[in-house]
Amino acid sequence: MACRISELVLDAADPERLAAFWSQVLGYVELGREDDGSIEIGPPDAGFGGPQPTLILSPSSDPRTGKLPLHIDVNATDRDQDAELERLLALGAKPADVGQTGTESWHVLADPEGNVFCLLRRRLQPL
Repeated sequence: MACRISELVLDAADPERLAAFWSQVLGYVELGREDDGSIEIGPPDAGFGGPQPTLILSPSSDPRTGKLPLHIDVNATDRDQDAELERLLALGAKPADVGQTGTESWHVLADPEGNVFCLLRRRLQPL
């Protein structure tokens, strides 16, 4: 028997803003809200427990110091990497420098709150 990743929880100064951003990036929809202000987003046809993990944006006022020890990698499903990069930048992602050399096959970006994620080159089939 093994475990599966069911949810990823991301602290957010503005959960509403990050939920909107990541919903557009991933094609997710809002699945629910908690009394503490947390917002869960996930695949529209599967929700929690489906083949993809859901994302919970949890309100936090704790200051972040330095690079997070975990980041998200994304792959385009319906366009090439350059077109997806343009789309992500238009949604509010910003280029980020984490010490890359410039010869990588991926792009390092940050979401509207500065959480680093990577856009990989390889196109994946949609689920």
